[in-house]
Amino acid sequence: MRIPIEPLVPKQRPVKRAAEILKEGGIIVYPTDTVYGIGCSLSNKKGIDTINALKGRHKPRSIMLADLKDISTYAQVDNNAFRLVRQLLPGPYTIILPATKLVPRLMQSNRKTIGIRIPRHWFCQDLVSELGEPVITTSVPMGEDKLHIDPLEIESDLGHVVDAVIDCGILPDIPSTVLSLEGGVVEIIRQGQGGTDFLA
Repeated sequence: MRIPIEPLVPKQRPVKRAAEILKEGGIIVYPTDTVYGIGCSLSNKKGIDTINALKGRHKPRSIMLADLKDISTYAQVDNNAFRLVRQLLPGPYTIILPATKLVPRLMQSNRKTIGIRIPRHWFCQDLVSELGEPVITTSVPMGEDKLHIDPLEIESDLGHVVDAVIDCGILPDIPSTVLSLEGGVVEIIRQGQGGTDFLA
């Protein structure tokens, strides 16, 4: 099923429909401020297993939150780290932090960390708010390290796996910048759309 939305025109009907699908244990593909993501609710272990199998690897994963105030629930963040996070989020960044006990073990890396994502996109923030819990987020794979950018192709290739594709048109193929803030040191894990000039 494909659910079209306007990039800049927030509407609650598609948000509520997507949230219903996630509450029922479904998996969706949705737009972010970078690339298309695939995800399920954080409490959906079967969905997480399905996404892991689709990506061909197990850990780590990231979770999408609606607001900065939710970060400390799922990640351990000191005052210095939070000051940087507040500068970067919402935005095209994934921030790796130590996970709290509320994050399922199969979502954590071997170092017990979790990626935190708050995209600057109305659909993402409204979806998490409507759902009432974080959404698993990872880019939609296409094979050979390429990413799916066309919702029509995503529906054709992954329609047997996902329950809905939220169609926001063709997106760029550059993912988020991944930064690790473990131990008070900023490390660039992946350079993506988010700039890193502030580290110079």
